[in-house]
Amino acid sequence: MPVKLLRANVLKQLTTSSIAAEQDLVARACRRDETAVREIMRQNNRRLFRLARSIMKDDGEAEDVVQESYVRAFTGLSGFRGEAGLSTWLTRIVLNEAYGRLRRRRAVVDWENVETVLAAEAQVIPFPSSSSQLDPERTMAQHEIRQILERAIDALPEPFRIVLVARLVEEMSVEETASLLGLRPETVKTRLHRARLLLRGDLEQKIGPMLTDTFPFAGARCERIADAVIERLRQQH
Repeated sequence: MPVKLLRANVLKQLTTSSIAAEQDLVARACRRDETAVREIMRQNNRRLFRLARSIMKDDGEAEDVVQESYVRAFTGLSGFRGEAGLSTWLTRIVLNEAYGRLRRRRAVVDWENVETVLAAEAQVIPFPSSSSQLDPERTMAQHEIRQILERAIDALPEPFRIVLVARLVEEMSVEETASLLGLRPETVKTRLHRARLLLRGDLEQKIGPMLTDTFPFAGARCERIADAVIERLRQQH
């Protein structure tokens, strides 16, 4: 059997198996099987939170959006027909909920003032550290860089911000992003390109003055090398 045909058959089998597993998970969740409900949430939490936050620009509000969306989704799960994947279906619910909240907010307050406050008090998206024993100096530097990056993303116009998060943070394909946001693939590519340019310009302005402080040589690293040198000098006597 040709390699291409073999790969196609394997991919088809994996896709069929994945669809069957998802259908089983949905059926169990419809019966309020808590294990199935938790599994669906575990599979989708990160993506839904990140996309919600790209719209709301606030951790707490993003969590509220995701929670409300899950309640709506599981309440109406029997209406899930499977035309799109479950993840896509849930993502659309989250986007509708987030945009709905923004529309209601704009109707009763001065949005520009709220946006200014949110940009000034932007929360940090937590990402797990690769080590719990990092040098405090490095940990602080990473935290500062992360804050700068997140604030720069928050400052992007919303149409560019959500495309950037979908494509680069969640690593969604152009086609999937276009489908979720109701855009043409060409529009997704254009907005991502524009978002990158805006983000690069903002980061250059903010990070440029910090370059003189890069590669710090202090803290635990400095002490460790000093101790090693002193110990070797002692051994020479």
